[in-house]
Amino acid sequence: MNQPIQRGHAAALPLDTILAGDCIEQMLALPEASVDLIFADPPYNLQLRGDLHRPDNSRVDAVDDHWDQFASFEAYDRFTRDWLAAARRLLKPDGAIWVIGSYHNIFRVGATLQDAGYWILNDVVWRKSNPMPNFRGKRLTNAHETLIWAAKSEKSKYTFNYEALKSLNEGVQMRSDWVLPICSGHEREKDAAGDKAHPTQKPLSLLHRVLVGTTNPGDVVLDPFFGTGTTGAAAKMLGRSYIGIEREAAYREVAERRLSRVRAFDRSALEVTGSKRAEPRVPFGHLVERGMLRPGEELYSLGNRYKAKVRADGTLIGNDVKGSIHQVGAHLEGAPSCNGWTYWHFRRDGKFVPIDVLRQQIRAEMRTN
Repeated sequence: MNQPIQRGHAAALPLDTILAGDCIEQMLALPEASVDLIFADPPYNLQLRGDLHRPDNSRVDAVDDHWDQFASFEAYDRFTRDWLAAARRLLKPDGAIWVIGSYHNIFRVGATLQDAGYWILNDVVWRKSNPMPNFRGKRLTNAHETLIWAAKSEKSKYTFNYEALKSLNEGVQMRSDWVLPICSGHEREKDAAGDKAHPTQKPLSLLHRVLVGTTNPGDVVLDPFFGTGTTGAAAKMLGRSYIGIEREAAYREVAERRLSRVRAFDRSALEVTGSKRAEPRVPFGHLVERGMLRPGEELYSLGNRYKAKVRADGTLIGNDVKGSIHQVGAHLEGAPSCNGWTYWHFRRDGKFVPIDVLRQQIRAEMRTN
């Protein structure tokens, strides 16, 4: 699955592949503007000093790997600038990036993101429902990590599946604080000795939420710090293509074994609730032009308290007030605004039907044409 480096260009995008080597060099070898989303879990530069022990004196398996060690903050900042520049080159004009980190690095990464031209959309607090306690008792329990979601530029028309995230959250608008458990138990990937394969493996639930909310089926998702492949596993299950970059052979081996076990969801199960804002715009006048409502026909308000007549130009007149379906409804109700599509009803066969039914009929025709 590993691909050689060909600096400057690549003949084709190596989809559903783990690339071996340095993430910056490998990203520079990929085609420009070819990736829809990047999820990055870079080294945190934890600056640990000595071993960490529990109260029973057992040693904590903390992050002390060489890939998380930098000589100075300046060296870390230089590394961050380089990989973020390479990542931005890969993003399509409407692409976006997620970066996750702890208090050790996320503030430095955030500033570098802005300096590099990215446009920050949200910071998300991942509150861990089962965090590791602070064994030394000298600081607060570190119970969260921060994710930064940023578009390639201020003008990017990034993907945001608002309604899908709302559905995931039982019909309530998704907030920027996510309560999810850390990776543990059966989800934790193990090495040949039965120990955890990676010290900072992210939970699948976190990547599921990110990909459902900010990508679409068929999109290409790149993870330059692939580790044991959580991004790839989520992408494969959700019908997205992935590209992973990982320099550590041991992690690649675990990730490849893990991905071989993953099965994509049924195609019909990948559909999510679409954004209402993404629906094609249908002016009320189109209903009049097509004869679905006729000039002079009366519309009735929600609750049947008011009525207004349809005019030939797609406006209404009611109680000597003229204007759009929204303006007339708001005036009659004495409200600052009104959604005329759900407020006004027409009468058919003795029943009151919301005019939005006619709008949805036109939209359905537009999708099939």
